[in-house]
Amino acid sequence: MSTASGITMASMSTYAILGCGSVGHAVAEELVEEGKDVLILDADEGRVEALRDQDLNAQQADICEADVAQTVADRDVVLIMSPDVNANAEAVQNIRESGGEQFIVARADDPVSADDLTELGADVVINPSAVIADSALRALETGELEYKASQLGDVIDGTEERMAILIHRSPDPDSIASAAALRAIAASRDVDADIIYEGEIGHQENRAFVNLLGIELTSNEDVDLDEYDTFALVDVAKGGEPAIDSVDIVVDHYEHEHELEHDAAFSDIRPNISATSTILTKYIQELDLNLDQSVATALLYGIRAETLDFKRDTTPADLTAAAYLYPFADHDTLEQVESPSMSPETLDVLAEAIRNREVQGSHLVSNAGFIRDRDALAQAAQHLLNLEGITTTAVFAIADDTIYLAARSKDIRMNIGKVLSDAFGGMGETAGHSTDASVEIPLGIFTGLDTSDDNRDTLLELTEEAVKRKLFEAMGVDSSSSESSNGN
Repeated sequence: MSTASGITMASMSTYAILGCGSVGHAVAEELVEEGKDVLILDADEGRVEALRDQDLNAQQADICEADVAQTVADRDVVLIMSPDVNANAEAVQNIRESGGEQFIVARADDPVSADDLTELGADVVINPSAVIADSALRALETGELEYKASQLGDVIDGTEERMAILIHRSPDPDSIASAAALRAIAASRDVDADIIYEGEIGHQENRAFVNLLGIELTSNEDVDLDEYDTFALVDVAKGGEPAIDSVDIVVDHYEHEHELEHDAAFSDIRPNISATSTILTKYIQELDLNLDQSVATALLYGIRAETLDFKRDTTPADLTAAAYLYPFADHDTLEQVESPSMSPETLDVLAEAIRNREVQGSHLVSNAGFIRDRDALAQAAQHLLNLEGITTTAVFAIADDTIYLAARSKDIRMNIGKVLSDAFGGMGETAGHSTDASVEIPLGIFTGLDTSDDNRDTLLELTEEAVKRKLFEAMGVDSSSSESSNGN
């Protein structure tokens, strides 16, 4: 920041404090301790004498008087700290009307007086009450985090056999990274833990993420949950909670509908934060752990993926967590994760989705036919979102007697997860967020037919008609009357 005369804050060395109450006095002492040249003006004669007794350069003057502007004309910075806001406003006005170009910091007592002081020419306006409130809230947050970290440690320390960290079905980077961080916390307390997932590690980026960072995950099909005595649910609310009888730890950035949350010995659910990776990063910091590079890289990628590279619902907590992680992360690996090669089948699915697209307004729905790699649908939906004029995409296909659908949206007015739930919630299993969602529907619900070589075309036709109709209805689009376009 600089003044009109080009003086930077770093080079400012002479100061004037107008009105030396408790706030002005505290500022003056701090500046003098830093070796700054400080002139204090105050109307109270007794206060001025007391300041001089402390070897401070103080003069008696009414800061409302016009000649005060000349007294402080040679000062680089003027701090107007009187508790009388009207007097502060007059001082600011007098300095600016006299042609003074000093950097002015002025004290307000509410938003209205703050706006008035800014209009009069103050460069920075402070409200001591707001500063005190912010400081109190930060202290409260720090104290609460310290308490929660201790509580989390106590629950982990109670593990006698092994800890199971359960993440949501077909987990995304935020879920995997958060689990890796919790496992690192457990390891720091000499507790062994396994990260257990359902479904498959889908999407090429997710597989690259796990492989490149060497994160060890275990399928729930390969374990006996009876071998564990501590259970943690991490980032599972939007992916279907595991079927277990009890849970000890719950960490998430979405509220849970499952009763297990209320019975957990430790629960930290923060809907005001955009990524569970952010929450786990705060615990890593609070516990002062030596951060493994792979865990730091995973957490940073988890935050970036969940916030769409800080473009979706990003909070200050997400940004500060990412800033903390940045120096510890392996950025070459991050680049590899973010740019995986596209498989030939993914390219085929994308081409088929482009050919069969139907567009209603800014919404695109497409049938990719019969597929083997259902994870290619998510990539196709993401690529199609880059088409001009498109804000929402949904790509579906048939595999293994199931209809798989992946949807993406950048329309802030639409929650694509709710759209899929409204359209197919009673038929299949939906999962996802406001911008990224999926659904799996048994094929027989729509067609009453089993898959065979003889009826493939019929299945595709029946599926396409039913899925598109339900999707457009849930999106609020009348597909019978809207203009549409496709790739044929």
